[in-house]
Amino acid sequence: MRLSSSATAEDCLPEWVPGAVQTYLAHTTSGQSIRALARRAGRHPSTLLRQVRRIENQRDDILVDRALTRLAQRISGDPAAGDPSEDMPMNIQSTIPSDSKIDREARRILRRLAEPGACLALADGMENAVVVRDGSDGQTVRTGVVERTVAEAMALRDWIVKAGAGRVLRYRITTAGRAALKRLLAEDESRRVAGSQSAFAEQHRDYDHKDVAEAGGTRKRVRYNLAESPLLALARRRDKGGDPFLSDDLVAAGERLREDFELAQMGPRIAQNCDRFLTARDRGAFDGGSGPAHGPAAARARVTDALADLGPGLGDVVLRCCCFLEGLEAAEKRMGWSARSGKIVLRIALQRLRQHYDENAGRWSPMIG
Repeated sequence: MRLSSSATAEDCLPEWVPGAVQTYLAHTTSGQSIRALARRAGRHPSTLLRQVRRIENQRDDILVDRALTRLAQRISGDPAAGDPSEDMPMNIQSTIPSDSKIDREARRILRRLAEPGACLALADGMENAVVVRDGSDGQTVRTGVVERTVAEAMALRDWIVKAGAGRVLRYRITTAGRAALKRLLAEDESRRVAGSQSAFAEQHRDYDHKDVAEAGGTRKRVRYNLAESPLLALARRRDKGGDPFLSDDLVAAGERLREDFELAQMGPRIAQNCDRFLTARDRGAFDGGSGPAHGPAAARARVTDALADLGPGLGDVVLRCCCFLEGLEAAEKRMGWSARSGKIVLRIALQRLRQHYDENAGRWSPMIG
């Protein structure tokens, strides 16, 4: 049975189906015009038309094509809708995985696909796909099995992408698939730990461990987020010579300024406005030393001295990128700089900041308390 003009494709589909696919099926299977869909969605018709064309171009992928065929059958109620190939078993044609099954299987399969050298393999007519990877001895090891319908859903959601052609199809995890895996694992963690961060925010974090030197020559292994600040993102880039764009000592100088900046915010009545923060002593409206703790006042003095030493321009970029964690593109636009010039200015500013700390404060940050 075809959808009426007042019904939508979403009424017949599970929640895991992407919005662009719902638009595509509403247009191609339900016969609804692009303009009607655009009016209902409050979007421009050209935007929806590009979505429809993009999904149509993806039908060259056999998994995407089979997934769209099943969904078309669900909407139309006709087992022959979509003209499925003859080698597709009828019991598989009519099966569409539920939302809970997609989430459950994605946790297991995406975790396996995220391993080095892993891929999902299947051949035409197979009801299941397998996850394989090359072992240390050169032999291929099977690490997981998943139903074909689930693999189709993962391809439709852009979690996996075809790698090469042949009788045996191979798929590898995409960037979107890795982000989805992080989000799903973060949701599991959220259920175990009350008050944890949002799962959608967690998917953008990239944790790693490193050894950090402490006073006295000791070293401590700490866990940190690679994507936490623009400094850490730049530190992972390489210059033409293969060296890190930002060395560890430059990153440490930026993090030291950020530490003092955050400590200064602990003072009573300290505003978040950048101008008032830098000129609080001149205006007299805010006093970082008022209150029982003197740590914020000392931190405020260290930040003010460092920014004054850097001067306009250099001080602005480190304040925005190190303290406010503002992206380089946003900082360039706010300051009227040309594109891609911010990272060069930021590196110069960090070199000057490191020199300031070496000359005035020594190698180690002062103790808090």
